[in-house]
Amino acid sequence: MKRILLILVFITVCLKSFSQQIEYQLEQNIHYYADSINQSDVYINERCVLDIYYPKNIKNFATIVWIHGGGLTSWQKEIPEDLKNKGVAIIGINYRLYPKVKAPVYIEDAAAAVAWVFNNIHKYGGNNQLIFVSGHSAGGYLASMIGLDKKWLAIHHIDANAIAGLIPFSGHTITHFTVREERGISGTQPIIDDLAPLYHVRADAPPLLLITGDRELELLGRYEENAYLMRMMKVVGHTKTVLYELDGYGHNMTQPGFPLLLNEVTRITKEKNY
Repeated sequence: MKRILLILVFITVCLKSFSQQIEYQLEQNIHYYADSINQSDVYINERCVLDIYYPKNIKNFATIVWIHGGGLTSWQKEIPEDLKNKGVAIIGINYRLYPKVKAPVYIEDAAAAVAWVFNNIHKYGGNNQLIFVSGHSAGGYLASMIGLDKKWLAIHHIDANAIAGLIPFSGHTITHFTVREERGISGTQPIIDDLAPLYHVRADAPPLLLITGDRELELLGRYEENAYLMRMMKVVGHTKTVLYELDGYGHNMTQPGFPLLLNEVTRITKEKNY
């Protein structure tokens, strides 16, 4: 009899657990500019879209905006597999690419996409105080730019400080090499101007988690750029900048970086008491 009761309890717990499993839904190719803007430009209408992968049966979840890399010249939006099914929404965004456009259009598009998330994530059940902006390489650069230079989100009446956390993966912190190429400047000649995240260090920025590959395996000086940004953020009084260097990994270091991203989302979510 006791054994039967234990079996029944086990089945009940399993059924309850199963009924509480999180279900996810994917919606694709949502335009993040207004219809009037989409209709005015074929390339905007084609390129300026996002995908959202979100938990259907829970509320108040965090959202990670993931900005793809590709040197501002290639690649497509993605929902990384390693970020799926973790109780958070993932939004992959496209943006216009060089040479069809030039700086600062890439930054404008990234800001417009993030503004869309702030204005719409509540419709899916998400919490707009738990929006994290991340991305790899060029995507990391764009994440840093819209998070540190407040003017890009201000265009959309969004305070960049409302971002819960910035987590760029191996992003430029100096002016991006494609922007330098537009100007005829060599990739080995570093520039820090208003299109460089380093230009916009400030004490009141959102929490900043910088992740790079091994300094000996990364692209030109990428670890050192991020180390300099970390140092300057601390110099100006920002107390929430952290840098991780992933020993043994080169520039394509996203997979070992994803757990760090998810841990940061969890940490900040708990810190905000959600």
